[in-house]
Amino acid sequence: MNTRGRSLELFFIDGRPDGMLTAEVFNWTGHVLRAPRTQLKEALARREARYTGAYLLLGEEDGRPRVYIGEAEDMRERLRSHAINKDWWDSVVLITSAADALHKAHVKYLESRLVEIARDVGAVDLENGNTPTRSSLSEAATSNMESFIETLMMVLPAIQVEGFDRKTRQISETRDAELSAPEEAPEFTYSRPNLGFYAHAILLGNDFIVLSGSTLSPEFRSENKTDRWARLHRSLIAEKAIVVRENKAEFSGDYAFPSARDAAKVIVGRSNSSKTHWIHTKTGQTYADWEQSQLTEDTE
Repeated sequence: MNTRGRSLELFFIDGRPDGMLTAEVFNWTGHVLRAPRTQLKEALARREARYTGAYLLLGEEDGRPRVYIGEAEDMRERLRSHAINKDWWDSVVLITSAADALHKAHVKYLESRLVEIARDVGAVDLENGNTPTRSSLSEAATSNMESFIETLMMVLPAIQVEGFDRKTRQISETRDAELSAPEEAPEFTYSRPNLGFYAHAILLGNDFIVLSGSTLSPEFRSENKTDRWARLHRSLIAEKAIVVRENKAEFSGDYAFPSARDAAKVIVGRSNSSKTHWIHTKTGQTYADWEQSQLTEDTE
């Protein structure tokens, strides 16, 4: 199945990559504003802060990403209150429509669905106690909101918002849908007999997917607890994507990594692990050599 490309426009309002930015997609009615807490005053002065919308408070506690999801008809007062009463968050995302076309029922539905998605994915800690009840919308309005959310799920990872992108995969269901060409997807194995690790992975679309049952280190050996791979290793155990039993660990389901390198670091439990231990099952090449051969074929 071929997927149409989409055009995402990011605008860095003050010209800084860590400052306020807006995100819009061509032919999408939505509008997203992300702002650091240090620029909350400037964010609330913008017109979209007065719109009816949903919002995300993003931060970290005890080394785990944390999010609070809310909605309001005028987000300014709600966010001023959160600035006083919640001290753990360091950035905010406002989700509205470009023409303030969302009404209360729309954003209550959006809030409920975002909580459902975040809770289902399980990659972040939710500040929300319960999943809000979905508002009652007509069949047409529900379809429109689901389409709105589908595009939003593309926008959020693009602006570095964690917690809504499902990394677990069911290969049997996605192989035919995600392959852009009819040939078989490349498969790789990762074998470290001296460490007791053996993994099997498949490159499907943009995902390097480690398959269920692959074994790995039960702990990440790093003095730096904020190391992003150490954090990922801990979060996968917390989410039960990795199951540890008697000092042995294995993937409980298929899991998608952004690269073979990231997968290798999590499997071995060290930041200095590389992708060269992945071996292509048909050619016997290392991943690095196989990747280079693909680039040579494409450019000749």
